[in-house]
Amino acid sequence: MSNYLVAMEAAWLVRDIDDVEDAIGVAVSEAGRRLNDAGLEYVDINVESIPCPYCGDPFDRALVAANTALVGLGVEMEVLGADSDQHARRIAKSEVGGALREVPLEVLETFELDGEEDRSSEDE
Repeated sequence: MSNYLVAMEAAWLVRDIDDVEDAIGVAVSEAGRRLNDAGLEYVDINVESIPCPYCGDPFDRALVAANTALVGLGVEMEVLGADSDQHARRIAKSEVGGALREVPLEVLETFELDGEEDRSSEDE
């Protein structure tokens, strides 16, 4: 059994919003509340960024049109004691997907953690 870090992407829809900064704040707040309510305080949320196709500088993955925003959230969860990479992916998607119902969720990457990289040891 191994420990894994599973990185996922969630597409969060925010309605009645005026600008990108407000949309990002609302998306992170709502996602965090739903995860906390489900007892998943250990899941990390961040705003995805993508490089500008012209200059290469990163910018937040969020788009506002007609007072509605689509925000790309990065979600990371550490899965302890999984049998394999695929098992860790299924566990993470099930746990996070259960809390973030009706939010599109895709697993991007999975990293196997050795004992020294385990986040729980960093908190001590």
